[in-house]
Amino acid sequence: MQLEQPSGEPSAAWSGTVPSAVDARVLGLVVVTAGLAASINVPYGGLPMAAVAFALLASGGGALHLLGERKLRRLTDELVERWVAAGGEIDGVTRSSTGMETAWHVHTPDGEIVIGGVALVPITRLSVEWQGIGDTMDANEAEANIDRLAESLYREIFELGSATQQA
Repeated sequence: MQLEQPSGEPSAAWSGTVPSAVDARVLGLVVVTAGLAASINVPYGGLPMAAVAFALLASGGGALHLLGERKLRRLTDELVERWVAAGGEIDGVTRSSTGMETAWHVHTPDGEIVIGGVALVPITRLSVEWQGIGDTMDANEAEANIDRLAESLYREIFELGSATQQA
């Protein structure tokens, strides 16, 4: 079984797996911030202290990004599972093809739903976009209210969305 599908090629039916999606922009921000913070140590501790500070800050920031990505991937998986259980038709879930965003494309017969956000703990944000309309919220809030969120998005996307497309 293939865990990650190539982007842009939805499978015939959702396999139940949401692929990982690392954001190069967030990792770049982490590296630049770590470099700036470590450069402060040069006058006080010299280059060895700056190198150690950079390594600690960059690895810590990378770990925080991976934790944020994991939280968003888990939320995406839970939303899609609830939509399928409620009767929504999901063709596939693929990650963003550019690698410059933490986003997944949920392929449905009625269109594509983009679920993603800012993946950096503690400021992780979840965003859901469908047909050009999006909503963003704190990932912790979304996780605490996942049932209500999945239900309201299901009504908006699968029930109301298919009714407006048929009219």
